[in-house]
Amino acid sequence: MTKRTCVLLAATMSAAVPAAQAQVPRPDAVAEAPVTRRLGTFSFKLENDLFGGSDRYYTAGWQLSWRSPDYEPPRAIRWLTDLGLLLLPRGTPRWGLAFGQQIFTPEDTDLRNPDPRDRPYAGWLYGALTVSSYTVTTYGAVELQLGVVGPSALGEQVQNNVHDFLGIDRALGWDYQLKDEPGVNLVWTRLWRYNWNLNRAEPGGLQYGIVPGVTVSLGNVETYASAGMLVRLGSNLAADFGPPRIRPALAGSGYFYPADQWGWYVFAGFEGRAVAQDIFLDGNTWRDSRSVDKKNAVADFTLGAALIIPWGRLTYTHVFRSTEFDGQGESFQFGSLSFSARF
Repeated sequence: MTKRTCVLLAATMSAAVPAAQAQVPRPDAVAEAPVTRRLGTFSFKLENDLFGGSDRYYTAGWQLSWRSPDYEPPRAIRWLTDLGLLLLPRGTPRWGLAFGQQIFTPEDTDLRNPDPRDRPYAGWLYGALTVSSYTVTTYGAVELQLGVVGPSALGEQVQNNVHDFLGIDRALGWDYQLKDEPGVNLVWTRLWRYNWNLNRAEPGGLQYGIVPGVTVSLGNVETYASAGMLVRLGSNLAADFGPPRIRPALAGSGYFYPADQWGWYVFAGFEGRAVAQDIFLDGNTWRDSRSVDKKNAVADFTLGAALIIPWGRLTYTHVFRSTEFDGQGESFQFGSLSFSARF
């Protein structure tokens, strides 16, 4: 081989190496590719006492929410994922936004001047920011809710317009609802997930599991501490941490991860709450308003089912709630329907 040939061969190889390296994707680029094609999980939740055959107390609630895919939250809130006491520093982080409303009425909505011993009329319109992290067995979340209680929450307009549309009698006592007050809640949640196969020889078969959880909420709207447990039977239980709910409730994960598999489960649950503040019963914080003597201990019993498909999740929860204030005639029930979709 001549000297001229060697020089040409070396030059050709040196030019080819960068070109070849440019065609090899970086490991982090491969990991990021699925994220850039995903928008996250969008959910709609609807809760209504008509599912329980009544129209009183906690009469309706709805919430639109979004949860990010698996990647770091924005820089402004990323530091929260490093707080081991609040979240799981070694878990997979997510963040999310929500917007919702809840409506409360007394038992007798035909009175223009409601019974002062009955639950006051109230609406709660709010937005929420959630930061969460999770591992295979544990889920942690911190949620900040900001909103307004009172006429500006539009509870009267939403309820009576829906009643007009459905041909249901209007609620007549909204002139006595709670007055306008800004509301703040800071909610911390921790859930644990344990699943077992009924037949160990069939890992993808029927499973059963439990999801115990604890929640603490601090704010002028709701201050409480709660503990509860969900018992599940079905398949693909690792897809979520239970059905999503509107607080206060034993709320599961706002996201789900079906791993391109179908799944289903039925469940039963219990949650007990120690309540220190409930503006919807205690009345306005700094202004005179209607109020009742609340009970400091409240319990929820739940039954329901969930269907999980590779891109969506549909759940229904029926809630039996104990009495919440002195003079309340009996416990009541309502239903919670949710649909989530991954994009």
